Amino acid sequence: MRRLRRPLGIVAAGALVLLAVTACATSTPGSDAPRASLGAVTPVPPDGEVTATGTVLDLGGDVRLCLGPVAESYPPQCSGIPLEGWSWDGVDGAETSGDTTWGAYAVRGTYDGESFTATQPPILLALYDPIPLPDPTEGRPGTGDDATLEGIQAELPDRLGDSYLASTPQDGWLWVDVVWDDGTWQDAAAAEYGSDLVVIRSAIRDMDG
Repeated sequence: MRRLRRPLGIVAAGALVLLAVTACATSTPGSDAPRASLGAVTPVPPDGEVTATGTVLDLGGDVRLCLGPVAESYPPQCSGIPLEGWSWDGVDGAETSGDTTWGAYAVRGTYDGESFTATQPPILLALYDPIPLPDPTEGRPGTGDDATLEGIQAELPDRLGDSYLASTPQDGWLWVDVVWDDGTWQDAAAAEYGSDLVVIRSAIRDMDG
């Protein structure tokens, strides 16, 4: 018994239809490029020196710079990024309990996307007077209702991974704190959710910003 063979023309036509559908599904109207998705893109590490404020936690020689929440225990506990080039010599404001030493500081140095390297003496956080950042919303309320903002908030930890620090809904906006953003995630959030819903705030700042 002979097998029936599908005409090559039908196969080719089906492939063309599939390609067209795929292209429509991955592109924004009027653009051939796929839309950026928050969490699917990665910010480029900064060039030069930057500043970060937080808790420096040294647990038996494993030094971390904690930029997010810190557990109110004694000694405190937090998860942070590795801090290289750190020394407690001559540094005020530190406390020690057992093999844990900690303190709150403004730290200056470089960030390679994974670890922070201190290049200058730290400043005690209580004495640090940073340059105020402009309000990216310019005082305008956002357009998100509680359900929308809570839905976005629930999915961000998985999408941003260890770079996610915290988020807070306020005045129709979701304010999202991350370790570092050069504008890549802000642009992706605007493309995905609209320009009046999500504000990305970078815990690590450019020295001149």
